[in-house]
Amino acid sequence: MLFIVIGGLIGALVSGFSGLIIGAAFGYLVQLILRRVLRGGLKLVQQQFLGSTFAVMGALCKADGVVTRDEIKTAETLFQRLHLSEEQRTSAKKAFERGKAPDFDLDAEVARLARVCRGHHAMLQTFLQIQLTAIAADGTVHPAEHDMLVRVARGLGLSEAEVARLESLLRASSGAPSRDQKLENAYAALGVSPDASDSDIKRAYRRLMSQNHPDKLAGKGLPENMREVAEEKTREIATAYDLIKDVRGMA
Repeated sequence: MLFIVIGGLIGALVSGFSGLIIGAAFGYLVQLILRRVLRGGLKLVQQQFLGSTFAVMGALCKADGVVTRDEIKTAETLFQRLHLSEEQRTSAKKAFERGKAPDFDLDAEVARLARVCRGHHAMLQTFLQIQLTAIAADGTVHPAEHDMLVRVARGLGLSEAEVARLESLLRASSGAPSRDQKLENAYAALGVSPDASDSDIKRAYRRLMSQNHPDKLAGKGLPENMREVAEEKTREIATAYDLIKDVRGMA
């Protein structure tokens, strides 16, 4: 509608009523073209995101020298959780095998994803979260896997601190040995220190929830299949926040 109005106004200024009609028609045409371009762009992002998800996952799972049965099971479970079609599942399996291959170019794959997802910071964090979940499937993150995850993060323009935050988020939502450790992980997951004020903690929580809202990520190109993963992350953020609130007696 905006382009129709702008085109009509410009046309009217130049050629009166006839110019208004022509300008509005031209604005409508521009609007249609832009919609198609944007849709095509989102489709490209979605295809690259899905392909890179499983290719990088294959490489990370092999980083410690062996792909465990638990890691393979996690990838297969992800196929089901994402409700992949038969065609998508076949492509995902091929991508996973491609990532495990000795000649797989991890940095090039990550660079391609970074290009198509440029500016979509929360989407890239979601990508990293999926990778972390996969390599932690066997109950531990091997140092070689952690180092490769940091390498992937840096290739995406993310920091090592963000990797640590995602690891804390995972630990905070899992069965940590003690409440104190869970609380420590909860603070780290929100990116705040234990001596932060209640208002700072609330701001950090609201910022993270806004950045990771599934609808917002979908609008930036996150495949609909990945919605459940995004929703899980917001639940983990909420779990960390609720623990801090409970301990502090926050309203």
